[in-house]
Amino acid sequence: MKKKNVKTIDIPIYRNAGFILSDAQTTKKAFKEEEDHARSPENYIYSRYRNPTVVAAEEKIMQLENSKWALLTQSGMSAIDTALSIFQKGNDTGIWLFFDDIYGGTNSYIDSILQSRRGIKIKRFYSSNDKFDLDKFEKLLEEVNPKLVYFEGISNPMLIVADGEAIIRLAKNKEAVVIVDNTFGTSQLWKPLEQEADLVVHSVTKYLAGHGNITAGVLCGNNTQFEKDAIEYRKIIGHMLNPDDAYRLGTQLKTFKLRFLRQCENAYKLAKTLVKHKNVDIVLYPGLESHPTYSESVKLFKGKGFGGMITFDLKGDNEKSKEQARDKFISAVAEYIPLVPSLGNSESILLPVEAVWGKKYPLPGMIRLSVGIEPYEKLEEAILSALAG
Repeated sequence: MKKKNVKTIDIPIYRNAGFILSDAQTTKKAFKEEEDHARSPENYIYSRYRNPTVVAAEEKIMQLENSKWALLTQSGMSAIDTALSIFQKGNDTGIWLFFDDIYGGTNSYIDSILQSRRGIKIKRFYSSNDKFDLDKFEKLLEEVNPKLVYFEGISNPMLIVADGEAIIRLAKNKEAVVIVDNTFGTSQLWKPLEQEADLVVHSVTKYLAGHGNITAGVLCGNNTQFEKDAIEYRKIIGHMLNPDDAYRLGTQLKTFKLRFLRQCENAYKLAKTLVKHKNVDIVLYPGLESHPTYSESVKLFKGKGFGGMITFDLKGDNEKSKEQARDKFISAVAEYIPLVPSLGNSESILLPVEAVWGKKYPLPGMIRLSVGIEPYEKLEEAILSALAG
């Protein structure tokens, strides 16, 4: 059958497990070049190594992040595993320093994998009065002399904004590798690589994909050796994203900036409304002057926005009444804002904090709200109606 000249806006979906190599010499050349771990090889060999559909989506993220490379993985956790594992060097690994206020899955990975299974020495830096004390951080760096420092631009679920520029500078002064999870802030608010962070990771599942129907992760950087190390690790372990999800992600990335800007705008308006409501006790949103890290957020994000997440605590005389207020609110708003254990969707979703984090945040009236792109008036109406009920 004669091939037709078909042109498309997006790269096709290459579902091939392996790719055709024309002859033995081409095969030899392809496998020889594979030793160099090129992000976009001249000859594709096997989809666990690299896939052209995945590479096309990675290039879109490189443009957003303004990075020299980006590597997509099956999930945010697989991106974190890849980013951290390339710095593991047996007995020479040294001490790794993690901020405590990070994603629960990352903390579980630290405990169950890095410490229990790999024997890596871990230190944690804890927040003080709902913010990060840079003087204490600098002292801890002197005491620990870590080989690696890991933190989030905006923490989950208390939305503590780090003074990212200062943290990176202090860590680099100690010659530590710096990895930033920027899932909540995204490249729209802050680009850590521009402040000399070594790697940035995202749960692509959240804002970058933004529709709650793709599970993926990405790590981005500028260092060529780190890129090669990460490609090799991803290939050997099998953390490669599948081409179907990469194709869909490529289409969803086209609206990322529009979506995230709208989410930031909606969240800012709603936070200002919630902070005045009689049935709301505390509102945590980095764009409110009452937030403990408001000054850090202004400094870091430079007026670009304050994120699409709001955490708020419902009023109650005691834990029981707060729990009842929480359950009543969740039930009242469920038709419009469902309880979904994720975030970043184009539709608003929520999560009860105490039910997920337990003893770490034993606050039965607290809700983490991921704000969507709905017409603001409808969003506010749903929230206020549930609070009034």
